[in-house]
Amino acid sequence: MSTRARTVHAAIDIGASSGRVVAGVVDDGRVELHTVHRFANGAVRDGDRLRWDLSGLFAEVLVGLTRLGEAFADVTSIGVDTWAVDYGLLDTDGRLLAEPTAYRDDRTTPAVLAAVHERVSAADLYVVNGLQSLPFTTVYQLAAEQRGPLWPRVRHAVLLPDLIGYWLTGELRTEVTNASTTGLLDARTRTFPADLAARLDLPVDLFPPLVQPGEPLGALLPAVAAETGLPPGVTVVAVGSHDTASAVVGVPATEPAWAYVSSGTWSLVGLELDAPVLTPESRTANFTNEGGVDGRTRFLRNVGGLWLLSESLRDWAERGEPAELEALLDQAAALPAGGPTIDVDDDTFIAPGDMPARIREACRAAGQEVPASSAAVVRCVLESLAAAYARTLDQAERLTGRTVEVVHVVGGGSQNALLCQLAADATGRPVLAGPVEATALGNVMVQARTAGSLTGTLEEMRARTAEQLDLRRYDPVTDAAPSTTKEAGS
Repeated sequence: MSTRARTVHAAIDIGASSGRVVAGVVDDGRVELHTVHRFANGAVRDGDRLRWDLSGLFAEVLVGLTRLGEAFADVTSIGVDTWAVDYGLLDTDGRLLAEPTAYRDDRTTPAVLAAVHERVSAADLYVVNGLQSLPFTTVYQLAAEQRGPLWPRVRHAVLLPDLIGYWLTGELRTEVTNASTTGLLDARTRTFPADLAARLDLPVDLFPPLVQPGEPLGALLPAVAAETGLPPGVTVVAVGSHDTASAVVGVPATEPAWAYVSSGTWSLVGLELDAPVLTPESRTANFTNEGGVDGRTRFLRNVGGLWLLSESLRDWAERGEPAELEALLDQAAALPAGGPTIDVDDDTFIAPGDMPARIREACRAAGQEVPASSAAVVRCVLESLAAAYARTLDQAERLTGRTVEVVHVVGGGSQNALLCQLAADATGRPVLAGPVEATALGNVMVQARTAGSLTGTLEEMRARTAEQLDLRRYDPVTDAAPSTTKEAGS
C-alpha cells in the first residue's frame, strides 16, 4: 500500500444510542482519530409511533462540523454512516413528510409480514436479497407504510445516512451497502430488481439512484458551508454508510481465517466473503448477505447486543437502584460460570421497557434459575451473548466451508473485558478486542483512499492500520476468572 499527502476527513457516525463527529487525520499512511463532538440519540414516542428526531440529529451534525472546521483548517471530505433499515419519506418537493419511524416500533406486525409473503414468499425473497428474517427489515416497514396516511404523498424513501448526505449536498443517492439491508436489493447484482418492486406494489424508483462507497456525492451546499465555516469545496463522499459496513473495513485483521463481531446495540457476527451464500441451508440458519465495501459480502447474523444491558441499566437508574456499569461488571465477573442464559435473538427483547423483568421471565419460562441480583442479570446477558456468538460462528463455518481461527471484536463491546473473555471461552478461539471506533476508522479509510492519501486493497489498508493499534487479546480459559494479555497490533 502506498501513501500520499496529509488529508483530513470527517466521519459522521451515528448509532441508535449516540452519535459523533470524528476527524480522521491521515498522514504518511497513519490514521489518527479525534472526536470533535458527541451527542445523544434515542427513539422518542410520538403519539402511537416511535420515531427518531433526525432533524435534531442533523442540527448536532452541523455543530460537529463547525467544531471540526475550528480545529482543522484543511478538511478534505465528509462521510456519513448510521444504523440500517430506517428511512425518511420525502414528497415531490424533497421535503421530509415526518420524522422517521424507528425500527423498534411495533407497526411491523405478523399480519404485515404475512401480507408481504402473500406477494413474495419468504423463500423467494431470500433467493433475491439473501437477508435473514427480521421483522423490522425495510421491506416490511414499507408494507406498513403503505397502509398509512403519508403514503399517497411519498416520492422517495431515503435511508438515513443518505438523507443526511442530501441535506448536506442537495444530492439524492442510495449508498449500496445500506441498500442491501432493505430487502429490496439483489444480493448478486446489487441492483433494485423492478420485478420485485412490482410484486410488492412499490415504485421502481422509490429509492434514489445507487452509489458505491468511495464515490463523491457532491460539495457542501453554500448554506451548510456558511453555517459551519467549512470551505465550500469540501466534498461529501459515499462510504460504507451502514455502520457495520464501515466497521468491517476498520477490522484490523492480518490473518486470513478471521471473523468479526461488531458489538454495540446489536452484535453483527460473521465473515467477509467475496460472494453471497444463498443456499436453503443458509436461509434456514437465518444468515444474511449484506453488501460490503469493494463488492465484498458481509455474511453474518444479526445477534442480540448490548441493548439488553443498556436498557437494564436505564431501568435500574430510573428505579433509583445501583446502575454503575463497572461495579456491576466486577460483581458479575465474580459470579460462577454456567448460570442461566437466554435467547438474545428473541423478539421479546426488541422493544424498550423493563428489560430486567423480561430477562428474568425468560429464565423462569425456560425452567432455569432466575437471576436474583442486578449483577446476575448482567452475567446472564453477557454469557448469553457469548453463547450466541459461538453458535453463530460455528454455523458460519459449516455454511461456508471456511475455518475461523481468531475473532475480532470491534465497537463498544470491545471495551467490555468480561464479554470478550466469555466470548473467547465460548468460541474456543482467541479474541482480539479493538478498536472501539472501528466504524469511524473504516469510514475515514474509504474517504482517504478516494483522496489518495491511502491506497491499496482492504487487506493492505487493514494491515497498515493494524500496525498502529494496541489490541487486547483474550485467550480461552477453562475457569470463570477472566484473564487478558496485552498485544500490540495483531
